[in-house]
Amino acid sequence: MNNDRVLQVEVRGRQGLVFVGELAAVTTFNSVGQFDVLAKHANFVSMITNKVILRRADGRIDEINVDNGVMIVEENNVKIFLGVTKA
Repeated sequence: MNNDRVLQVEVRGRQGLVFVGELAAVTTFNSVGQFDVLAKHANFVSMITNKVILRRADGRIDEINVDNGVMIVEENNVKIFLGVTKA
């Protein structure tokens, strides 16, 4: 995949690494509502809630339900630290 169009994503939960790899986009929620992170997104930090949607370049989607967490976006690298995950 073209590096200008991918995110390097790492998702960690209380038990350890949940996901690591390249994605086309990440969708999640904060106190304002749903938002997407795409390649070349501005750097930022946000508390997250509800769920994290991992969007792969081939169209596959994985979802992680979560009560709370933190997302850090910096130069096409996304780190997500999950607080309490829902069943």
